Amino acid sequence: MAGFEQSEQFRRALNESARLLRQNRPGEAIEKLMPLYEQAPDHPDVAINLGGAYIMQRKWQRAVALLRAAVKVHPDNAMLWANLGAAELGRLETAGPRQQERAIAAYQRSLQADPEAPNVHYHLGLIYKERGELTRAYAFFQRALEVNPADRDARYWLERVGRAMAQAQRERQEGENGTESHPGETHGEEDGAES
Repeated sequence: MAGFEQSEQFRRALNESARLLRQNRPGEAIEKLMPLYEQAPDHPDVAINLGGAYIMQRKWQRAVALLRAAVKVHPDNAMLWANLGAAELGRLETAGPRQQERAIAAYQRSLQADPEAPNVHYHLGLIYKERGELTRAYAFFQRALEVNPADRDARYWLERVGRAMAQAQRERQEGENGTESHPGETHGEEDGAES
């Protein structure tokens, strides 16, 4: 099958599938990718694109099964791990703690393979934000901007999480200092009290 993987037909179909994915047309991409997958099931780019198409269609379990098999064959491929992280997570808003943990583990493996893997820091930041772990979220959004200074989404969340952290810090300080003001309460000396 190695000859097929080197053929012009293979490269053309793989490139076409990538173009279809960029155009948000995962169903058509799958039509292009399935014959490639049948001929070359261990090719990492086929698995990346096919897994990505399943993720776009929210066929999480299909993507997970495909990508778990692929990372066994290609354990140092950052993009396979990144796609596996997305598939393990599913929808962030509905992902439970176990899904989040599996996604975090896959994203961490992606970063082990490539510390500057595209979008991985950003996705980790989103997970930690969702979990309420704002310090970790902030650090990952900050790293996402170091990897890609043009990442507007990472910048947005970095600023938003930073504001939330500052607000939480102010509230903690007010609570520790006993300076929380409650309606009807006065602080300091009573009116008319002698010193």
